[in-house]
Amino acid sequence: MAQIITISGMLGSGKSTVSKMLAEKLGYEYYSTGMAFRNLAEKKGITVIELNQLSFQDLSIDQEIDSSFAQLAQQNISYVIDSRLAFFFVPTSLKIKLDVDINVAGRRIFEDKCRTQEQHYQTLAEATAALAKRRALEVTRWLELYGVNIEDLKNFDLIIDSTNKTPEQICAEIIAHCNLL
Repeated sequence: MAQIITISGMLGSGKSTVSKMLAEKLGYEYYSTGMAFRNLAEKKGITVIELNQLSFQDLSIDQEIDSSFAQLAQQNISYVIDSRLAFFFVPTSLKIKLDVDINVAGRRIFEDKCRTQEQHYQTLAEATAALAKRRALEVTRWLELYGVNIEDLKNFDLIIDSTNKTPEQICAEIIAHCNLL
């Protein structure tokens, strides 16, 4: 039987790294709405923050990204979904949230040279401030649009603080907690 695991958390929490690693360990498919969002921003010639702001006026942006979850849930394929909102659209999924200290998240984003499709920051403080701004926009937008508080821990089956853990440690914790292997 197919299983869907949704991994949520703020930027810099390790969602993408952990999701990819977990999908590989379990032999599941990997899906990232963050990449879909970054691709859409690039296609429109704007930054991710600008696309987030534009999303307040143009509901089709969220609808385009979020409609993909219904399609994934209908397939008979096991997925690990890297998304801050998938837990809401796939309520039967195993819902995991990665928490992280905002300063650690800012440092991770600032130092990650693989984020070629996102804005490059001149300082760590700039990266951390932009991260906090983006998170606030997302929390507000999804509360207004869907009535869901992505910060409410009751939405999740498992919460892991990734601040001082490696992706390998987090994957091992998920696998052990959920008896996945």
